[in-house]
Amino acid sequence: MFDYPDWKTLRQSTFIQSKFFPHLAEDTPTFFGVPQALSKEDLLGADVVIIGAPYVAGWGDQYFGVDKKEWLHSCKRVRQQSIRYRSGYIQDFDLDVFETMKVVDYGDADIPPEASYAGTVSNILEAQAAVERKVKDALEAGAVPIVIGQNSPCGSYAIAKPLSESVDGPVGMVSLDTHWDANTADRFSMDPRIAGSGNWKDSVYKNLANFHPRHLVEIGERGMLEHPDIVRRYLRDGAEFISGWRLRTELGIEGTVKLLPKAFDGTDAVYAHFDLDVMGGAGPAPGDILGELAEPIGMTDYEVIRIAHESGKLGCNALSFICIPPGSPVMYRVVVYCIMYFIAGLAMRKS
Repeated sequence: MFDYPDWKTLRQSTFIQSKFFPHLAEDTPTFFGVPQALSKEDLLGADVVIIGAPYVAGWGDQYFGVDKKEWLHSCKRVRQQSIRYRSGYIQDFDLDVFETMKVVDYGDADIPPEASYAGTVSNILEAQAAVERKVKDALEAGAVPIVIGQNSPCGSYAIAKPLSESVDGPVGMVSLDTHWDANTADRFSMDPRIAGSGNWKDSVYKNLANFHPRHLVEIGERGMLEHPDIVRRYLRDGAEFISGWRLRTELGIEGTVKLLPKAFDGTDAVYAHFDLDVMGGAGPAPGDILGELAEPIGMTDYEVIRIAHESGKLGCNALSFICIPPGSPVMYRVVVYCIMYFIAGLAMRKS
């Protein structure tokens, strides 16, 4: 586990010390220093809305062998790392995203802190509803919500549900993950009302009528973690599955990108879900940073950032992150890159 620096130390770093920016809290700048939105009215005219969803599933103080405090800091730390960059200018594209895209930070959803330690059904549903409200506000304003979360349902189902309700036609999905999260019950609560860490995708396709696996592009799972009947059912229903092995052999990243339109063709909206345990064991994320969630053949930082960018270019309507590897500054920067390169894709499409 990395020893992540405190805000006082970060504030004195070469990249931050001479900058001034809005704060959500003493140790929490807005994402990239963009304006803070306090109400629905502040979202009017926004192209992108940043939302935090600090929630960790289950009971007790640890999640898969890692202290929950480390997981819960992700919303704050992604914002802290974002502030180190000089501007919204991405030299790879000779594009400053803030010249054409209005981005605001809507703060964190009002999730009860106890929801991350006492996994009662009422706590979980209250936390989910808090995220749904902010996502719905962003969608009603005509903006793309980007949710920085850590666990389901707050970083997954709580985005898919309001997006589903915002359109009449089919909704596609681009999903990056180590695990399918398509079991038939939430492992912690065993309650059918909970779209939790192990079953949120099953809940999406059971409960949200305009989601169908034929519009799903699933990327990154590999190895021996899944029950064969679960994976084969999605394949029979038309999902495009790009396993870690398939990505590295027959497709590569270019072939993978060419398959992303399957989520967009014939749909009214698309949700991109990035579970970043998909990177454990590859790229800048060593295996032990994720505890029990790490698996070999993980995706690299470039592959994840590239898919975020291409999803933006294709016109994705919502993006969220869960399971951000805790403690590593560079992993939080990967999320910053994903968000900015995604917004760059949206900007390219807009122009």
